[in-house]
Amino acid sequence: MNKTKKDTRWLTSVALMAAIVILLANTPLGMIQLPLIKATTVHIPVILGAIFLGPVAGAILGATFGICSLISNTMVPTLLSFAFSPFLSKTGISGAVKAIWISVGCRIIIGVVAGWLWIALKKLKVPSIIMLPITGFIGSMTNTVFVMGSIYLLLAREYAQARDAAIDAVWGLIMGTVAVSGIPEAVAAAVLVTVIGKVLLSTVFKK
Repeated sequence: MNKTKKDTRWLTSVALMAAIVILLANTPLGMIQLPLIKATTVHIPVILGAIFLGPVAGAILGATFGICSLISNTMVPTLLSFAFSPFLSKTGISGAVKAIWISVGCRIIIGVVAGWLWIALKKLKVPSIIMLPITGFIGSMTNTVFVMGSIYLLLAREYAQARDAAIDAVWGLIMGTVAVSGIPEAVAAAVLVTVIGKVLLSTVFKK
């Protein structure tokens, strides 16, 4: 009976966090429109869910984030939406599969990495005030590194065409995006995960 209650609470918590992901993904606060891409804060509840509910929950929430990203890039496309929506693929089925990996697969990894990192730091008895910002930062950078890295490895030619740049300039453009967008997102994630996480640790997930 106790296990049933625990499972029910876990499912309810995952559903609530998924609802927050969907809400953020459909408001300006969740996906901030930039000239070329959409900067995101939707990964924050994914990271928090992975911390408090485990890597499996993190993967589910990451998938929710990814599906929202896929839909957003399909419905309101930008210059690089072909990398996130299989419906806007420039190279047929192959491009569609790559887009699904970038939009959904890479986001699943956020939750997996954040969840297992939290478990590892906890086993090392690192104080929560240190674990929270570390997990927030690395979780966010996981999003940036996997998404932008996958674009570079899988869609470099299409990316160069979209940016009207030479193929050998793609690496520099990717790194520029990481520096301008990815690192500030990661710093913001570290702060937000710490602030919100401390509140959750002292209330909802208090031992």
